[in-house]
Amino acid sequence: MKTLLSAFLMLFILNAAFAQKTQILSPDGNLKVEVNLMNGTPFYSIKYKDKGMLDNSPLGIITNEGDFSSGMKWGGDRKSNIDKSYSQEKIKQSQIHYQANVLTIALTNANQDTLYIEFQVSNNDVAFRYELPVMKERYACVVEKEATGFQFPVNATTYLSEMMPPMGAFARTSPSYESGYTNDEPVGGTSNGGDGYVFPGLFKIGDDGWVLLSETGVNSLYCASHLSDGKDNGLYTIAFPNEKQNNGFGSTGAQLALPGVTPWRTITVGQTLKPIVETTIPFDVVDPLYEPTKVYQYGKSTWSWIMWMDESMNWEDQIAYIDLASELGFEYILIDALWDDNIGYDRMKELVKYANSRNVDVFLWYNSNGGFNDAPQGPRNRMNTSVARKKEMKWLQEAGVKGLKVDFFGGDKQETMRLYEDILSDANDYGLMIVFHGCTLPRGWERMYPNYVGSEAVIASEMLVFSEYVRENEAFFATLHPFIRNTVGAMEFGGVVLNKHLNRGNKEGQTRQTTDIFQLATAVLFQNPVQMFALTPNNLTDVPSFEIDFIKEVPTTWDETRYIDGEPGKYVVIARRHNNTWYVAGVNAEAKALTLKLDLPMFANQNVRLYNDDNKLAPTLRDVKVKKDGMFEVTIQPKGGVVIVK
Repeated sequence: MKTLLSAFLMLFILNAAFAQKTQILSPDGNLKVEVNLMNGTPFYSIKYKDKGMLDNSPLGIITNEGDFSSGMKWGGDRKSNIDKSYSQEKIKQSQIHYQANVLTIALTNANQDTLYIEFQVSNNDVAFRYELPVMKERYACVVEKEATGFQFPVNATTYLSEMMPPMGAFARTSPSYESGYTNDEPVGGTSNGGDGYVFPGLFKIGDDGWVLLSETGVNSLYCASHLSDGKDNGLYTIAFPNEKQNNGFGSTGAQLALPGVTPWRTITVGQTLKPIVETTIPFDVVDPLYEPTKVYQYGKSTWSWIMWMDESMNWEDQIAYIDLASELGFEYILIDALWDDNIGYDRMKELVKYANSRNVDVFLWYNSNGGFNDAPQGPRNRMNTSVARKKEMKWLQEAGVKGLKVDFFGGDKQETMRLYEDILSDANDYGLMIVFHGCTLPRGWERMYPNYVGSEAVIASEMLVFSEYVRENEAFFATLHPFIRNTVGAMEFGGVVLNKHLNRGNKEGQTRQTTDIFQLATAVLFQNPVQMFALTPNNLTDVPSFEIDFIKEVPTTWDETRYIDGEPGKYVVIARRHNNTWYVAGVNAEAKALTLKLDLPMFANQNVRLYNDDNKLAPTLRDVKVKKDGMFEVTIQPKGGVVIVK
């Protein structure tokens, strides 16, 4: 990096006298980023097809070695381009071709130290980050704050999820990215806790288009960030973690070795929601951090806890769920919290052997914590230190366990990002996959960490069990996740609930408010390479057999994803392809039936399977033929769903 930056600097010095602003276009010319220096403060703006997506928005960072947000001087700019292809089987698309134009700008502060800002602009995405070279004799600094902002037009509206306050919720484990969403509300809103909003955030720019904000490339070398509360004029800025997270331990900023870089801030824009749903920018600008020690296998899993709760952590019930996984042809069973006390380490080895005899492999639950929350469930204190972790993972490898679900993180500080990375890196050494729960948003991790296979970071299936509010709004949230949370990273939702009542007896109590076909549709809408299904043994006989057949067949990895139709908070229809099989899935959050005319060229003039609800909300399956032009009319019932398969 040092040699590259030195070469850039020579070009920048030559260009410095000629410009105080510059611009760069996307390869197709529709997306334009303009960067300018106004009274010593750097700004950028974004237009798409000549429509303003972001007005002049501030840039810069503040370190303990100097301020790089004001009093800056123009040092010049350099342009280049990127053209690369890569494969990634864990995300929405397996083969990706990324083309972008690159703009790198040099700015110097009052101390004559240099800040580089790199923009990569592809046809619907902007990614940018800061690069800091060595500052004279300084080879390290602390980034205390960012001036980075996003200035939206005043007519923009928001779809945002609040950052949960620190050291709250169950056993002081928050924040864990499990809040609801604003719904088409004006910019400038204030979060209830005053901590702002998590990434990603979706914005509607009047009738001109859509903008999705997020970040990617966060590892142990930086903290994760989020959006501040909005200003009345539509400005949101980068906010660092609340100092009270993790019981007040750890810095709120980022300790950075020099030369060093920040994570990427990403901005996806489009006239429609198609670029939002189909973007791969979280993965385009990052690279794997290490090689996998084995070929990891993805798939579906049963887990007893979601319906049968803590009481099911016993030998007999886990045998029942292993048998359920085997009957369904699932690859895995997740054995959740308290197995260490209720089953024990010695018997767990026997249980793994039994699972393997039924062609089922095992994930085990772990508590992440040491000293930063009060969650009592075990196993505890096995993941928080290198010594304990490696000892435990050696045992797991010997026992034949294939993966871990690690829970209760509660923070975005660099200290916690380091723990995420340490768990992933150590687990790879022992051939173990990792799912995170009670956790932060994944930020490019599917590509960065080969053994990473998903995160919760959403109002997931467990809240359906615990909250009537979430049950009432299940369809509403499901029409938002594909446009926001799940479009930037794997989402381990733990759903597809077929019990009418969300408990072991399935006779009374918490009542599911969505249809069976809605639940089947979420198996396609919600993308995660290892997905836990909230099924129970009784579902083998108490739902129509075609539902079970669908669940047996539906994949968890995809080769292609396409936006079909939708409006956040109302309805969504997307298509995913696995090998040569297409699944088109949709759900309706409205209070009345919705009739849609869908353009499905992949099904043109073909017979397809149509899973749908009738007008009494009963599940149906029939064979239908799509017209030669690919147009297909379908009705989705309220809180119902549709799936079309060929």
